[in-house]
Amino acid sequence: MGSSKTVLITGGNKGIGFETGRQLGHLGFTILLGSRDETRGQEAAAALNTENINAKAITLDVTNVDTIQSAVQQIDNQYGLLDVLINNAGVTFEDGSVPPSQLELINLKRTYETNFFGMFSVTKAMLPLIKKSPAGRIVNLSSGLASLTLNNDPESEFYGDNLLAYMSSKTAVNALTVLFAKELKDTLIKVNSADPGFTSTDLNGHMGYRSVEQGASIVVKLATLSNDGPTGGFFDENGVVPW
Repeated sequence: MGSSKTVLITGGNKGIGFETGRQLGHLGFTILLGSRDETRGQEAAAALNTENINAKAITLDVTNVDTIQSAVQQIDNQYGLLDVLINNAGVTFEDGSVPPSQLELINLKRTYETNFFGMFSVTKAMLPLIKKSPAGRIVNLSSGLASLTLNNDPESEFYGDNLLAYMSSKTAVNALTVLFAKELKDTLIKVNSADPGFTSTDLNGHMGYRSVEQGASIVVKLATLSNDGPTGGFFDENGVVPW
């Protein structure tokens, strides 16, 4: 096993999650790709293996407690700890033309089920393993769309977006970041939110203008922070993003 650090990436079989795995893999991390679909997870891990990256697939649906517990058991049995958790899994069910007042409650709930409750469940379950790491890191995938400051600024790039479910779920993710960081402030664990920018992924029908390589860069940076790095913050590759 060696002294390689372990990183679990939820939704790691494609998009920003997969690219984050590739970049951290080339830095020597052992990559655990959490994937709802076992076959896709295995294919993604095999693709990273061809690049001499030590990657393994773990069946993990962030909305399914049994798969979360099973993942904890697997990681505990094989590695005894977890160095980095990257909460990358995210969904959206919204058509951009639907205003908040027309949003179906079911779609609001489904969005939170993955983006917020799922992230909370995985973080809570993995925390005992992260506490065993000499310097644990938790990176929560957020979005510039989560920023209440930017949402309220007519000059902001995304002012025209008004996706209640997705945007507010990511604002809630930022709250989770702040509050977990506060709880863990006297430890070496660092918890931060990452804004990858408008990246071309399946989530947005590949409309984003940034590559996954660019999107993953801030995630990798926060996953590899030194012990004097920040915690409880919201960052993109250019620095601090307003709450």
